[in-house]
Amino acid sequence: MPTQTDELQALWRRYEHDHEHLPASAREVVEWAVEEGLLDLPEIDPLDILASQMSRALREEYATDEEGRRYRKNHAVRVTKNGIQTTFWGIMGFANRSHMERAFTQRREQVIGDCLQLQIDVEAYNAMNPIEKPIQLVLDFADDVAERRAA
Repeated sequence: MPTQTDELQALWRRYEHDHEHLPASAREVVEWAVEEGLLDLPEIDPLDILASQMSRALREEYATDEEGRRYRKNHAVRVTKNGIQTTFWGIMGFANRSHMERAFTQRREQVIGDCLQLQIDVEAYNAMNPIEKPIQLVLDFADDVAERRAA
C-alpha cells in the first residue's frame, strides 16, 4: 500500500510530466491536484498547527552572550517511543548537559546526512551530464565558518 509520501511524489511526477518538466512550486502542484480531484484537503487539527508554529518560533529565537556570540537559545531532541516521534525543547543555560549533547549530536547528524545526500546528488547530476564541466562540491567548511565568524 503506497504511503502518503509515495502518493504525493506520484502527483508531483504527473504534474511535472504534464507541464513539460518545468520547475514548479509545491503549492502550484497541490492546487492543481486539488482542482483536478486528485488530492483531498486534509482535516486540520488547530493544536498541530500551533505546535508547528511554536517549534518554528523556538528554532528562530537567538540571544547574545557576554562575548558577543549570537547563539540559538532553544534546542530540540527528537525521541521516538512506540513509533511516535516527539520533540522535546530545552533552553540553553537551563537544559541539562545530556539534553544538550543529544541536541547537538542530532543536529550534527542532520548536517552530515545533508552533506552526504548533496554529494550523491552532485555526482548523479554530473553523471547525467557528461559533456558538461562537472559541478565541483567542496564539503570542507572550515574557511566558510571562519569567514562568517569574522564578519
